Amino acid sequence: MAAPDEHRLVHSHAREAEIPGTVDLKVTEGDDTGYGQALFPVPAEDPNDPLHWSNFKKTVILIICSFYSFLANAALVGPSPYIDIWAAEFAITPTVASALISYPNLAFGFGSLVFVPLYLKIGRRPVMLLSLVTFCAGLIGASRCTTYDGLMAARVIHGFGSCKSLFGFEDDMLTHTLEALPVQLVNDIFFLHERGERIGYYTVCLCLGTFAALPAGYMLSGGGYSWRLFFYVEFAFGMALLVLAFFFVEETSYDRNSATVTSSPPNESEKVGTEEVEQGTLSSSTVTTPPRKTFAQTLSLWGRIDPDVPVFTMAVRSFTYFLVPQSLWVIASFGINIGLLALAYSYTFPILIVSPPYNWSVTNSGLFAIAALVGYGLAVPFTSSSDRLAAYLTKRNNGIREAEMRLGVMLPAMLIGPAGIVLYGLAAERGLHWVCFFIGGAMSYWAAYFYFSFTLAYAVDSYHANTSEMLIAMNLGKQAISFGFGLEVLTWVKESGYAVVMSGIFGGVLLANNLALLVFMLWGKKIHQFMTETWLARLHSRSVREFVNH
Repeated sequence: MAAPDEHRLVHSHAREAEIPGTVDLKVTEGDDTGYGQALFPVPAEDPNDPLHWSNFKKTVILIICSFYSFLANAALVGPSPYIDIWAAEFAITPTVASALISYPNLAFGFGSLVFVPLYLKIGRRPVMLLSLVTFCAGLIGASRCTTYDGLMAARVIHGFGSCKSLFGFEDDMLTHTLEALPVQLVNDIFFLHERGERIGYYTVCLCLGTFAALPAGYMLSGGGYSWRLFFYVEFAFGMALLVLAFFFVEETSYDRNSATVTSSPPNESEKVGTEEVEQGTLSSSTVTTPPRKTFAQTLSLWGRIDPDVPVFTMAVRSFTYFLVPQSLWVIASFGINIGLLALAYSYTFPILIVSPPYNWSVTNSGLFAIAALVGYGLAVPFTSSSDRLAAYLTKRNNGIREAEMRLGVMLPAMLIGPAGIVLYGLAAERGLHWVCFFIGGAMSYWAAYFYFSFTLAYAVDSYHANTSEMLIAMNLGKQAISFGFGLEVLTWVKESGYAVVMSGIFGGVLLANNLALLVFMLWGKKIHQFMTETWLARLHSRSVREFVNH
């Protein structure tokens, strides 16, 4: 497909089928295409529709959101080498000190109850800027704290404020607040065939936040600032990101339903054109195309206010998505992998490696981040693999796209991830060579990338309606699960050993979750169809076309 720019509007006749997750992407004459299929969602005949923006503009927004996710995750788990230092400074146990990472991680998820309804109500841009301001305020506060309670409060503030950096896909593009504004922004500005790859890039940045533990360890010897230097550096990057977001992140919320304005009441000869508009095919003879906003107009602090968004109802209704199988699988996949990779590994390795038989220095205790860098780095070449596999299978299926078509690329990761956890736990239990930690960790990180990227894309493809509510549930659930994995892990391994806790319990739980991949590959469409006939479908019926309309 030729790259669309802001001077040429793209066109498509793609349409969503009645069963969620199924889209007709057959090409009609005049359609623009991606991977040989018609583009979906169908953009409006308006240069202000984010789907029409230039690739450069979309890429800049993706980079800013991705780096924010990296920075937010780095702020959460980067200080893991400081657990023993905080324990000594505040006269507490290492388990209590680790709560300075666990509780901000929990706040990171629960902030979505506030920010996701808010960015749907008043727009993405003002909420993202507010998020960055809150994030920076918490960071500078953390850098100046002298008590445990004060540091906990500051850490919770920057964790809560940055929550929307984590999943922000909505129906027009994708978001996290499964990890929420960036995935939301991806949904707003990219087409269906681009989502897996873009989510993949975002996921890489998000996951590489764990790499911050490496420089965090070396910052201990930086100019006498000790652990405070880490928060000063984070604050500087946060402020720079705030400036970039102000100038380059335009409001991406867009009401595609009301975007077309007829030049005059349709007469008989224009009725066909009107019907085409309703079906997503626009007639230039009956539509007045508005001008593209000026750069100054894009800098407005006001977003697109939607009076129809029920903020309280949305927050409450989001909990019903814990009953949706695909949504629950994403919650478990993210929660378990975050709990293991970002918390369990981050808590245990710095303590293991400074103890016999390894006896590394504290400044080198963050080197386990190299395992994350290697694992995620080896996974990056597979970023577009799910999109390409889905495109290939769509062609074989006569142009009909099924959400499950992207899942096949996850089969190797299904087993490699648990194997990495087992290797790590056995190495810790038996005092094996330190390289075993890094090999096991790299295997886990490599596999987790697939479950982070493609389970999320699968869930969003499967349930277009109320995607934002689904993302709230995902964000809450995954952070709660990861919190549970990390909160007492140091106590558990001390009492039962690494082989039992890490290799046995954690590895077994991860394997059980990963094997659910086979269930969705074989019966995912039947699950979609069954769910459309339940009371949940009726509950969400008022916004069942949210994906297409916004």
